[in-house]
Amino acid sequence: MSNTKLEIPEIIAGPIIRQVSAKNVTFWLVTAKDCQFKLRLSDAKSGRCFYDQNLEQAQVQSVQVGQHAFIQLINVALRNECLPVGEKIFYDICLSAADMVETSLTELLPDIIYSGEKLPSFHVPHQLKNILHGSCRKPHHPGPDAFLQVDKLLSDSMDTPNNATAIKPDLLLLTGDQIYADDVAGPTLNAIQQVIELLGLYHEPLEGATITDSKALANHPYCYYHREELLPKIDINEAVKRKFFSAKRKPVFTSDNAKNHLIALNEVLAMYFLVWSPALWSCIKISDAHIETAHKLQFANEQKVVERFVKGLYKVQRAMAHLPVYMIFDDHDVTDDWNLTRGWEEVVYSHPLSKRIIGNALIGYLLCQAWGNKPDKMDELVNKTKLALSDMSQYQNALIDTLFAFEDWHYQLDTHPAILVLDTRTRRWRSESNANKPSGLMDWEALCELQQNMIGHQSVIMVSAAPVYGNKLIESIQKIFTFFGKALMVDAENWMAHRGTANVMLNIFRHFKTPPNFIILSGDVHYSFVYDIRLKFRKNSPQILQFTCSGIKNEFPKRLLSVLDRLNKWLFSARSPLNVLTKRRYMTISHRIPATSDQNNAQQTLHNASAIGLLTLDKSGHAKSCKLYCANGKQVEFLRKNKNS
Repeated sequence: MSNTKLEIPEIIAGPIIRQVSAKNVTFWLVTAKDCQFKLRLSDAKSGRCFYDQNLEQAQVQSVQVGQHAFIQLINVALRNECLPVGEKIFYDICLSAADMVETSLTELLPDIIYSGEKLPSFHVPHQLKNILHGSCRKPHHPGPDAFLQVDKLLSDSMDTPNNATAIKPDLLLLTGDQIYADDVAGPTLNAIQQVIELLGLYHEPLEGATITDSKALANHPYCYYHREELLPKIDINEAVKRKFFSAKRKPVFTSDNAKNHLIALNEVLAMYFLVWSPALWSCIKISDAHIETAHKLQFANEQKVVERFVKGLYKVQRAMAHLPVYMIFDDHDVTDDWNLTRGWEEVVYSHPLSKRIIGNALIGYLLCQAWGNKPDKMDELVNKTKLALSDMSQYQNALIDTLFAFEDWHYQLDTHPAILVLDTRTRRWRSESNANKPSGLMDWEALCELQQNMIGHQSVIMVSAAPVYGNKLIESIQKIFTFFGKALMVDAENWMAHRGTANVMLNIFRHFKTPPNFIILSGDVHYSFVYDIRLKFRKNSPQILQFTCSGIKNEFPKRLLSVLDRLNKWLFSARSPLNVLTKRRYMTISHRIPATSDQNNAQQTLHNASAIGLLTLDKSGHAKSCKLYCANGKQVEFLRKNKNS
């Protein structure tokens, strides 16, 4: 066995707890070998064993993505037992392989256990009480990582299990931008290239590029900070180049931050492994040897930020091993402004290289995110992915076409309240009149399906990557830019930007069969706020609450947001005639005030800080509180006020 092989940890990433119910439990992890697994589940109080067996082939799906990399999904259905709802359940996973003695998870990952605990644990959520959610986690954003607050909440609940005031999270919803495939720091890209070599992640041919395959990327002079130059220099692609890499502030593929945009599938997979686990970081050494002089200072500054990010990753890994995690994509998981307009799609999907880049990000999403949300829905896609990985030159394009046509990325959790997670990226309502107009976030058919799924529920939580009810001023600015054909410059991606989508969604809320208690969880915008919404001119209006939390490790420009917040209050106050011009004129929207223990700023409605959101529910599924656990350690609660806006 070579020294390189010895450096590779047995567990590269994970385990992450994914789908969980009384009769089923799912784990996602990445191993260096094709392992056999044994799973044990036991009651934390009595020690009673619910499951203790070697797992069969049907219970473990393995996708080999490199010589030393296997993405594994353990999906176990309990036949004779039911896991107790709401009670702590210990688990252990033992791994074995032909050249590896059976080793337990706790031996391989001793840091995965909380202080005072013997094994990692989880509980089955059903009657939801505490829901964590957040989006937009950019590793090289200079601020701290709010994901560490998830670990702190779990640690505190372990320390005080019988304390009535202890917060015991039921699940974590990651509502978009789990990675930034389009905005990668130089040191992170350097780490990605080393991981590809270390794990032997599979390379692919690249059609329509100035390089023939992904293997040529690592040592290419344009690998770092110049990837826009890798597009081919032929007439048909000049439009592609202008769309993708132009110097405007918010272009399609995108902005000055896209100089290290991920291209190959192995780069996307390596990115996932690196942002969710500390394991591979100890195997690599960041070097600026291939960085040109003009970018060395930027590289050095980014490296300091990335190193701080890496120091907290063991806590991220530990948290995700103790809490059911559900995910949905947003644009940065693929590329900025993904499917924003019909014109964008016509340009991007007409060229083989840009189509491959989008497709590779979607394959990465399938294997690292979507697969664990609802494993049964993804079986066929995963099998086609295995085939594609066996011969990428022959089957990869066909797989990408299949993923583009797939219409089942959305899903529902049968909890109380039920959780409906929306796909607002691939089933869009495209403008027929103007290719530069923003597409609706969901088309008519998808919205009809959404409405049908709501019927019969008293209380529903809907997860939308983008807020349904956004800041009116910001949406108005986006509308003005859209009028002049510049939707891409201002990220004109909001529910109100497309007339058809906006009208159908608002009609859903006005429909008499809409659940009387309706909660919207969202992210995307890089600031946080809470709205209470009521229908005007209706006695029995549904109670609609929207809790937007963004980002986990990202923020809006502080001064600009403060100005926009104040202008919005002045221009769109409760009695402002400008409200008549909005699509929400038949609704009353009240914003809550973000308040810490030492401050309650009545002038502020938007809170700008990296944070994780905590929604606390009562037994009937109504919201008791909306809080932020900020990366800096502060807690912010959104409090009701009397005046409407």
